[in-house]
Amino acid sequence: MLSPRFRFLGSVASLTTRTFSRGPVSLQGKAPDMSEGNAHLLMSNVRNRLREIVGASTNWRDHQQALADRLSLSNQLAGSQDELPVRRMKDSYIEAHLPLGTDPTLREKYLNYLKGVRFGRILEDLDSLAVLICYSHTHNKTLQRSPLSIVTALVDKIDMRKQIIHPDCDIKFTGHVTWVGKTSIEAKMHMSQYHGGAYTPVLDATFVMVARDPENKRAAFVNPLKPEGIEEEKLFHQGEINKTRRIELSTASLLKVAPTAEERKIVHSLFLNTLDSKTVSFRSRVLPPNSVWMEDAKVKGLEICHPQERNIFNRIFGGFLMRKAYELGWANACVYGGCRPNLVAVDDILFRKPVEIGSLLLLSSQVCYTEGKYIQVRVHTEVLDPLTRQHNTTNVFHFTFVTDKDVPNIVPQSYGGMTSKPSPFNSNPNICRI
Repeated sequence: MLSPRFRFLGSVASLTTRTFSRGPVSLQGKAPDMSEGNAHLLMSNVRNRLREIVGASTNWRDHQQALADRLSLSNQLAGSQDELPVRRMKDSYIEAHLPLGTDPTLREKYLNYLKGVRFGRILEDLDSLAVLICYSHTHNKTLQRSPLSIVTALVDKIDMRKQIIHPDCDIKFTGHVTWVGKTSIEAKMHMSQYHGGAYTPVLDATFVMVARDPENKRAAFVNPLKPEGIEEEKLFHQGEINKTRRIELSTASLLKVAPTAEERKIVHSLFLNTLDSKTVSFRSRVLPPNSVWMEDAKVKGLEICHPQERNIFNRIFGGFLMRKAYELGWANACVYGGCRPNLVAVDDILFRKPVEIGSLLLLSSQVCYTEGKYIQVRVHTEVLDPLTRQHNTTNVFHFTFVTDKDVPNIVPQSYGGMTSKPSPFNSNPNICRI
């Protein structure tokens, strides 16, 4: 029996297969609320506002000095969460606009070669907006600059809705804080697009951010959150559930605990299904029909991390990392399926370590699960120190794509391949727990 998560993904797949396939449309894509003269926040100004909040500079040389000046802000941090005023969800509410229909020049930045929207650019916008939402929650009117360094810890999930993303129609983002711990914040965002005379939903996203001190070395307290009304209570309760789920998944990792008896049976069954019946050796393996060895479903890439891609804290922008990982994962799914895939969901993007400017960033994408028309790709990124040759993992990404035809089955050859990642549509989800 398939999991509820897969049933949800399947319910939207028939429409999301067209998500990035359409070129310019005849219907007017200019939203009335984006007409000239209306005051609203543009996505292009979000990062400028973040620079103002932390006192960062747009100039590379001045930017380094500005960050050094932030060290003096440490004495403005709260000693405990009790010292900070309680916030409401509406205090952090933000609406930002992406005028793809109104501004043809901006459209070029988001247009892909298929005359659709570059979803990697959308990931960049979501990451910036999530940070701004959290700074709105922690805003202190008495301070000229925020002493907090708020960074992305996790993209919990992004679910695509039943809509096409048009390259020449205006887009609106909305979001606010939905849950708060002592030093962490959950922000939910929604993206809609103006098409056919109305806004229609495109995606829902849940990000988890963490607050650090001005040097980004230790955790810092954030304002508590007080839900108001039944709907807000539900959102806050869901945030508690999400936190518990993340803790349980981290403690159940096969890097920490041994497989259960049921999992050992599943792994052994996968192994036996690939043995050569003509031999009695465990070393002789046979690929089943209409299948591909997992080892043969990899695509890799390399990025040199230049200052242009820095964030407000002088490290590589998390949205840039997500864009590069998504595009590599998409390319892998395209090669594997033999046709253009379409994104269904993004799950469990982990930010383990910051990426410094000047790093050599190695990206490795791996098809880790398939079922019918669905392809799940895991992208692993690490930085390489060219002097010491040491590798350090920085991020892990998981993308689920759908194609317009059935794809070959992916078959692991090693223990690591059999335990690589839990698929949202795996009937045995506990088998993959790394």
